[in-house]
Amino acid sequence: MKYILFILFSLSFVAKAQVVNKADTKPQSKKEDTLVIDSGKKDSLKIFKPTINDYLYQTQFSEKKVFDTVMTFDKTYIFSQQNNKDNFGRVQTANIGSGFNPLVFEVNDEQNLSLLPSNKSYMIIGANDVKYYDVKTPTATFVYHNAMRNGAALTSTYTQNIGKRFNFALEYMGLRSQGLYRNSLAANNNTLFSGHYISKSGNYEIFAHYLHQNVNNQESGGITEDNLFMNGDSNYSNRQNAQVNLASSSSQFSYRRYYLSHQFTPFNSGKFPFSIRHIISHQGNKYYYNQSALESYWYDAPTELVDGFPLTTKKYSENFSNTVSLIFNNEKFKLDAGVRYQMIKLGIRDVVALNGVPFPGELKENRIGAVGNLQVKLWDKIQLNSFLEFSNGSQFKSYLKTTNNLKFEPIKDYFVNAKVNFQSAYPSFNYLLNTSVYNNFNYYLENAKNQSVMEVGGSINLKWFKTEIFANYFRIDNFTYFDNNGNPKQSDNSVNISQIGGDATFNFNKFHLNTRVHFQNTLTNKELLPMPGFIGRANFFYQTQAFKKAAEIQAGIKVYYFSKFASRDYFPVLNEYILPRADSFSIGGQPIADIYINMKVKKMFFFIEGQQIGTVISNNKAYAFPHYPVYDFRLNIGIVWYLFN
Repeated sequence: MKYILFILFSLSFVAKAQVVNKADTKPQSKKEDTLVIDSGKKDSLKIFKPTINDYLYQTQFSEKKVFDTVMTFDKTYIFSQQNNKDNFGRVQTANIGSGFNPLVFEVNDEQNLSLLPSNKSYMIIGANDVKYYDVKTPTATFVYHNAMRNGAALTSTYTQNIGKRFNFALEYMGLRSQGLYRNSLAANNNTLFSGHYISKSGNYEIFAHYLHQNVNNQESGGITEDNLFMNGDSNYSNRQNAQVNLASSSSQFSYRRYYLSHQFTPFNSGKFPFSIRHIISHQGNKYYYNQSALESYWYDAPTELVDGFPLTTKKYSENFSNTVSLIFNNEKFKLDAGVRYQMIKLGIRDVVALNGVPFPGELKENRIGAVGNLQVKLWDKIQLNSFLEFSNGSQFKSYLKTTNNLKFEPIKDYFVNAKVNFQSAYPSFNYLLNTSVYNNFNYYLENAKNQSVMEVGGSINLKWFKTEIFANYFRIDNFTYFDNNGNPKQSDNSVNISQIGGDATFNFNKFHLNTRVHFQNTLTNKELLPMPGFIGRANFFYQTQAFKKAAEIQAGIKVYYFSKFASRDYFPVLNEYILPRADSFSIGGQPIADIYINMKVKKMFFFIEGQQIGTVISNNKAYAFPHYPVYDFRLNIGIVWYLFN
């Protein structure tokens, strides 16, 4: 925490808050990025006052966007969450930084051809998520969240342009939260350096970053006496009195990436719109499961242990990637295509043998592939974006991913989005290999089949009530999962999933109601992927200006609900989700209600929530996983502060 506070105070002296009218927080009618305060008629010196349009950010393959300093209702879903994302479709355990139970099926690209345990993935920043900035003056942002019991989470960003063409940024996130139950400490951090440069002629451009992330957690194994928790036993009023299954276990995940992308346009782009892009990156992932002593929860007899095996285990993956692409780019049509070379490794530190045959210490291969992207814009009404990647290797077989999105506007302000996506990939590396002092958790999934996921769906955006209606269908072949013993399996038949739902906002004067519903059904092999049939959220709030328009206030109540279902269990050894064990039980059917009051003063936001207010009236019965309760009533505070010098 002392390092976090040092960064906070240091940057506060560098960047002072700018006082800008509310009109400046909205897009300007003119394209000029600065206001001329003095035209220089007297002394030939022009004086400029930056506006919000002078403070921009982008990801490498997206358009530049203005810093969003407008108080909209969706921010209460984002900045009340420690990972600063809308976590609809997930449910959090009783500590921030400890992951979620995913209630809907998702495809996470970061798990492709790499080692990334599912429960460690929620804070990971992918290469396409890194933000690059363009700011007129030194700029700092701070996002603060209070923790559960002891600790805090703070994300601080400092960015500055050196001249008009070069920008650098430094971001640090530190989180430490003790949690409500024993052995549930979360201690996560990340450091991100990024830079962006474009030459004076515009013919040469560089994007580069270095990312170092750690996601570290104590592992409690869940509480042992669920009946006392659900009955509201007085001995459980202090959650630290609750007995947990594990006493000395923890997990660590580290994620490091070097990334450089540079692009050169050798000819006049107006006459010959061709460019050459080169991307080189290296990513290393490491996962540790630590114990200071054997945990009796994981075994019944000494014969279930591996003699002489260390208590702490480690596995890792590496991915070195080198891509060269040729780009054709004009206003209506953009096509880039290239070749990619990859060197991929998966390894373990300590080897065990099964039936006298030792597991491999390391799996590695060199891969050659191709990547391509097509973008088409027609009449400002139709946009097509298609992406294709293919690679092949001897160890991890072929990899194919294609995404195809079509957006069009048949009637003004009414949009239709359609998508057809397909992915065929070797299972995430956490499924392939594991070694442990516990015999039951040693496995080597040799000759695995590619898991194939086809997604067809889309959405319609209507002007009425800002409505979005969506529908999706998934077909998953060779679905890869962990059985109730924590061993990887692949299904013989496909898993089919249907989803339908919508989002709408209703307004009456200063009162507003935002609702979101999600219906889903696993049509085949339901027992392999149990999910709730319904997830819903409602947010009723009042929003107005206050203190002679010096501030803006939101106040309301949010309710989150998912139907009862036989959830998967959380498995700490792998940080994955396994099929229900013998002592599992259904969760859900318990609404989670929060009351809140949010305030914006200049460029500072306050998000203050009384979470789980129902537990003030009756005892908490809500679970995130079997044996892992949801948090009790707590005061949740989020602060977002933009400082434009």
